[in-house]
This record gives sequence, C-alpha cells and structure tokens, in this order.
Amino acid sequence: MEKGSIYELDGGVPLKQAIPLGLQHVLAMFVGNVSPLIIVAGLLNMPSEQKTMLIQNAMFIAGLITLIQLYPIGRVGSRLPIVMGTSSGFVPTIRAAAGIYGYGAVLGASLVGGLFESILGFFIKPLRKIFPPIVTGTVVISIGLSLIPIGITYFAGGFGASDFGSVSNLFLGSVVIVVILFCMQFTKGFFKVSAVLTGIVAGYILAILMGKVDFTPIAQADWFSLPKAFMYKMEFKIGAIIPMCIMYIATTVETIGDISAVTAGGLNREATDRELAGGVLADGVGSMIAAFFGVLPNTSFSQNVGLIGMTKVVNRFSIMTGAVILILAGFFPKLGGIISAVPQSVLGGATIIMFSMIAISGMQLIFKQNMYGRNAVIVAVALGLGLGLGSTPDALQHLPEWTKLVFAQNGIVVAFIVAVILNLILPQDKKEKAEEGIAFH
Repeated sequence: MEKGSIYELDGGVPLKQAIPLGLQHVLAMFVGNVSPLIIVAGLLNMPSEQKTMLIQNAMFIAGLITLIQLYPIGRVGSRLPIVMGTSSGFVPTIRAAAGIYGYGAVLGASLVGGLFESILGFFIKPLRKIFPPIVTGTVVISIGLSLIPIGITYFAGGFGASDFGSVSNLFLGSVVIVVILFCMQFTKGFFKVSAVLTGIVAGYILAILMGKVDFTPIAQADWFSLPKAFMYKMEFKIGAIIPMCIMYIATTVETIGDISAVTAGGLNREATDRELAGGVLADGVGSMIAAFFGVLPNTSFSQNVGLIGMTKVVNRFSIMTGAVILILAGFFPKLGGIISAVPQSVLGGATIIMFSMIAISGMQLIFKQNMYGRNAVIVAVALGLGLGLGSTPDALQHLPEWTKLVFAQNGIVVAFIVAVILNLILPQDKKEKAEEGIAFH
C-alpha cells in the first residue's frame, strides 16, 4: 500500500486532500452533534444566548475529544478514526431528569456517569461477553424508537410552539425530508454524504422566505469568543445519577459496537482489547470534560462509522483535519447563532430520519442473529416492557420517585436492563451455542 494513502491508518496525506475528507466527516455529524442540545434547550426554555453558547461549546468539545480518540493521551483514546459528538441517546433520560431536578443536576449526573464509564473501560473483556449483539441491538433499537416522538414534536413546530401542528410547520418539515431522501437516493459525492445538512439548509432558506426565522440569536452573538466552562452550577441528585449511569452502560455498549465496526469495515480485522478500552475511556473522559462546559455526554458517532465503512478512508490525519474544523467553529459564536435560529420544524424533518436510522442500525444488528426461540423472546420482552413503560409512565405512579425517574418515560433503560437479565438467565440451545461460537471466533 502506498505510504500516506487515505486507506492507511497512519502516514502523511497532503493537506489539500485531507481537508475535504475531514470536512466530509464534519458534515456527516454536524447536525447530530448540536441537535440534542437544541432539543434540551427548547425543553427547558433556555434563553437564545445560552443556547448559542452551548452549541459553540458542543462543537469545541466534539473536536477536542475526536482528537483524543485519534491521538491518545496515555490509555485514553483508541488511536482509530472515531468521530465523537453529543449523544442523542441520552435525550429521553435527560428530559425526565431535567424536568424534576434542573439542568445543573443533569450535568452533575453526566460528570459522575462519565467517571463510571471510564472505570468500565478497564473491564472490556467481561463486558464483551455480557453484551452480545442481541443485547446491543435491542438497546440501539430502543434508543431510536424512544427518540422518534421527539422528532415528530419538532416536525410539528416544537415544544411550546404557538403554531404547533400548523400547515406551514408540517410543510417545512416535509420539504426537508424530501430533499434528504432525494440527495440520499439520486445524488453522488458531496450531496449524498451531506444529505441531512443539505436538507436542513434547503428548509432553512425556505423558512426565511416564509418569514419563520428569528434572527435575534444571530444578531446577539459575538463574532469571536472563547468557549466558556462552568456556565451552570452542578448538582448531584441520586435520582438523576442512577438513570444516567445506566445510560452510560448502554452507550459503552454502543461505543464497543462502533469501534468494532470501524476496524471490520475500514481495516478488515477485529478490534483489539486495547483499542476498545481506549475508546471507552475517551468516551467517559470526554463526557466528563463536556459536563464542565455545560454540554451533554459525548460518544462515538455511528453515522461516521458508516461513512468509513462506505469510503474505506481510515487515515487519522485526514480525520484530524475535521476535528480541527470543529474546534475552530467553537470559537465563532455567530455560527452557533445561525444554527440555533433554525426553525424547529426544519430540524424535525431531519431528526425523524436520523432517529429512525438509529433504530434501523439496531435492527441490522439483531437480524444478523437467528431470531427464533431465546433471541426472539429477549428482543420481544425487552422492547415490549421498555417501550410500553416508556410511553405509559403512569403505570409506575405508585413507585418511589427515584424509581419512576429511572424507569418511567425512559424505555431505553428498561429495555437495556431486561435484555441483559434475560440474556444471562435464559438457556441457549445447542444450535445457538454453536452459532455464537462461530461468530465469536
């Protein structure tokens, strides 16, 4: 292989070739990185200037932690082309915790959870046995399905919108969906890779023409400023910490899956325990750093994993240029203001597809297994209880408050716990054991 090739992990790729490849990864994850904060800021009715600052911090943190994944500090980092960003999977849990305890308690729980995930990074071997694809796939499906109602709410105008469900909102969201689908199916190169971003830009322009964009956040934002830490005072509430730690276990499983997919799809080999441990440690440490900057937990981005599998571009230097672009974007609040001004119905059109694709990726994981007998029972019971209790929180109204926070309105945690327990206690038949042994080796 030619030295410095984009298909080589290390080596010097020319900057004029590396920058477009790095930008491609930024485009693939940009919307997903800021969407969770926009959603949570909307739920909590945060002032526009705070939302803009959080978006600025989210871009800075994503770039910083991606650099650590690419170029480890000690044992922290996988040394693989893993792109990091704000996790959407935590949104349902954060929504419940923030409603009871406030955003400061969410950040305190994120800090503790990040420490907890960092500790999990030292126990990768036993974790790989406890979380087989049937468990990880079920968790990923529940994450996607739990997020879809939030996407639909944004599609109709967003939480608390005075024109919720209006024809103009539904029209805007629908246009975004149509543009994204067109780019994904009928274009190549830049527009295919950045289909989500293209759809949002098209919807944004249309919203401006329709007079549905408030330019106040852009006007109020500075041209340049440093990312700000300690914007919120952290609080530590056990009722918020427990469900967040459970979600950190779930995101650990997701990260293990993403790292394995990068090495298999981009490097044609299995991930080593060192790479998995370093990646999970970067996840945990990165989320701790994010909490100090008011940003939600960070994790590996599956859409970028898919991009690597499609292009086979694994060169760390090329991906590093994308991380640098994210860091630089974190120093220009005007950019955050432009993003925060995107109408919620426009964002909804994109998030419906993004969240649904998360569920699809989980389905792909479980359908690689034989879905009969034991496996079918695990998925059915875990999703049935998880999504059922998540959508009907009043079923747990007589339980203690902390129990309701852990299990009610949060199908992900329930599905994860049920899937793990059933996987441990339900016996495998001989055929399943033989197939698992073949898959493991």
